[in-house]
Amino acid sequence: MTIHTERVYELSATKQPHFLVDRLWPRGVKKEELQLTAWLKDVAPSAELRKWFNHEPEKWNAFQKRYFAELDEKPESLEPILKAAKKGAVVLLYGAKDKEHNQAVALKTYLDAKVKHKTH
Repeated sequence: MTIHTERVYELSATKQPHFLVDRLWPRGVKKEELQLTAWLKDVAPSAELRKWFNHEPEKWNAFQKRYFAELDEKPESLEPILKAAKKGAVVLLYGAKDKEHNQAVALKTYLDAKVKHKTH
């Protein structure tokens, strides 16, 4: 299973399934521009967690821990990504400016760990 992350504002032209994993639609982006497979709002961190994190790198580890706990509560929300990933590479799209500390990166870490755990 190969999962990539990309910022919606720097999107490369690929045929892979694209999933927007933000709760809010990215500013200034037209829906038809993204050619999404799906917008998975339920996979995104809760509004409370997103506001608490506020993309502050020093909160990254705590954010991931809290976000993973939220994901554990709703495993069904991950099904579209997992189903597509079984067939090939997928792209998780996000709007945040920080390319290292955002929910798509955290979600990729979470999914990679889940898959690794299942295969061992």
